Amino acid sequence: MTVTAIEHMLVLSDDAERTRDFYRDVLGLEIGDRPPLEFPGYWLYAGAKAVVHVADRRTYAAHAAGLGMTVPERDPGVGPVDHIAFTADDYEAVMDRVERNGIAAVTLAGPGRPRQVFIEDPNGVRVEISVRS
Repeated sequence: MTVTAIEHMLVLSDDAERTRDFYRDVLGLEIGDRPPLEFPGYWLYAGAKAVVHVADRRTYAAHAAGLGMTVPERDPGVGPVDHIAFTADDYEAVMDRVERNGIAAVTLAGPGRPRQVFIEDPNGVRVEISVRS
């Protein structure tokens, strides 16, 4: 068995609305349908696919505990994931969104490589936007 794609990522947040707004306003994802789950949150879509799930940290942790899973307290700057990456096709539009929302960015470019924009969401999750054109 081999995986073929990333299904989605779940971001646990102490401010779900601020996190939702980041992924909507900075990355251009759209807020969409979400099934009635046992904890509050949002699903954000890239086209027809819900790629980012946002959940309230406390209620999600309580739900997970009921299933026998633990959710550790967040230690600022520490986590098992370095970054998540999205693709985009218009570098100037990406940078316009980032700047318009007052987000600090690190940019990289090199011969034969896509241009990369690294930013952080309100929870400290590093986000890469990779632009090939």
